[in-house]
Amino acid sequence: MGDGPSPISRPAFFTQSKTPVTVQSNNPTKENDIMRLLLVLSTSIVSTTAFQHAFTPRTASSLSPLRLSPSYSPVHPAPRPKDANALYMSSNDVKQETSSGGTASIPNEIFNLVKSIVGAGVLSLPAGIAAFGNAPTAIIPAIALISLIGLFSGYGFSLIGRVCSYTGGKSYREAWSKSVGQDSSWVPAVTCTMKTCFAVLSYSMILADTMKALFVTATGMDITRTTALLGITGTTLLPLCLLKNLSSLAPFSLVGVTGMLYTSIAMATRYFQGAYKLGSPAIKKAAAVPAGKFLVDVSKNLQPQFGDLGASAAWTSPNTQFRSLVVDFNAPKFFIELKDNTIKRYNTVVGTSFGISVLLFAIVGSLGFLTFGSASSGLILNNYSQKDVLMNLSRVAVAISIVFSFPLAFVGARDGWLDLLKVPVDKRSNSLLNKATLAILSVITLIATQLKELAFIMSFAGATLGNALIYIYPALMFRSAVNNMGEKASKGLKREVPFAMLSALLGVVMGGIGAKMALGLL
Repeated sequence: MGDGPSPISRPAFFTQSKTPVTVQSNNPTKENDIMRLLLVLSTSIVSTTAFQHAFTPRTASSLSPLRLSPSYSPVHPAPRPKDANALYMSSNDVKQETSSGGTASIPNEIFNLVKSIVGAGVLSLPAGIAAFGNAPTAIIPAIALISLIGLFSGYGFSLIGRVCSYTGGKSYREAWSKSVGQDSSWVPAVTCTMKTCFAVLSYSMILADTMKALFVTATGMDITRTTALLGITGTTLLPLCLLKNLSSLAPFSLVGVTGMLYTSIAMATRYFQGAYKLGSPAIKKAAAVPAGKFLVDVSKNLQPQFGDLGASAAWTSPNTQFRSLVVDFNAPKFFIELKDNTIKRYNTVVGTSFGISVLLFAIVGSLGFLTFGSASSGLILNNYSQKDVLMNLSRVAVAISIVFSFPLAFVGARDGWLDLLKVPVDKRSNSLLNKATLAILSVITLIATQLKELAFIMSFAGATLGNALIYIYPALMFRSAVNNMGEKASKGLKREVPFAMLSALLGVVMGGIGAKMALGLL
């Protein structure tokens, strides 16, 4: 993780240094099956990343869950040439490289990025696998797809940070303004705002299901999703969203990653114990197999269901399509906060973080699917018995994580709308902020009470907004940045432009197909 020359030769787009120059279905069919898988796989990360960090709350820059330490001072990129169009281009001369950055070490950045990627969205992965297969071998192509999607997503994330390095941009919108142009900078701003609204909506939907289950466990009384959501929103979410200083919520961001690690262990424990396995009667000389001890407490439609559609169902599907996994559009923040933020160090953070995240996604997705098969719910915790103490603790951890992440994401959505409406910061009185909070939260809560298909929200948002933010926009910014360099751009950068644009084209095509498939989930 040091800065010395690497003994491994890397592609040009991973080794840029900076030298200034002047310039769910229970009965899946083969048709469209793989697309349904990708809809969920490619958006589960989004539900955590983009949801939490679309906008940093204005009240305190150190509030973001991305940070381990509350001590943070604004950082500024290395001095740029006076020319407003000056860019940083690649150079093999490490001694001439100018770097700066914040105070975050590589391990801290890796922890924070993994924490951002791996969140509640991972709990929808088993349903993604169930969308195209119902045999245990279906996890083979699923893991392959998760890995491929993670690879392309990591490239898109890296691309955003590199554009910031070349242009000096400190945010997604600023990177766009300094590369593509100021006049169209509203495009990514609108996309970020809408993506954050979908994030908050998904949080509300997860809380509705989770709080309903916890209430039944605690009191023995059954309540509706609407009642559960209205209760948690009125008593907890609204007061938190009305806070003018969210700094006290930052420590709770650690609950998310701890909760997901615990949930992974709990799922593995129940799977290897056979606590939810189907029983079978004695046949001839074969002894009877008793059902898992918690199976009787699970409704019929959520009990394990397996068939013979395995790995071959994915590879032989006539409409097999690949779609990209969208991640976080807060890459500029990670790049700026990294100490000695050279491209090499930044890519070390990105590569390691995405590798760890892909591993965790594969583990959780496989465990959930191997336990419940094609009956896997869009929120896999719904499959587990409400009398299962081990899994109830997972529900508690997920609920706490979302409750305290909710206001951070909500403030981003609210401030995003105020930005789009061009309300000056000095005009945003407490009264105006309270009214905006009540209006936006009311609309989102109302929608959440009516929608029950979490996979649709995640899939549609990922197919449209997510694809644009992680594939299409970064490629356009990268192409413009290289073009602005003129003759000073290296041959490696020029050769990479077509590859980046191919990634953008893939985002457009798969986004259109993904949106159509998402609508089919309703």
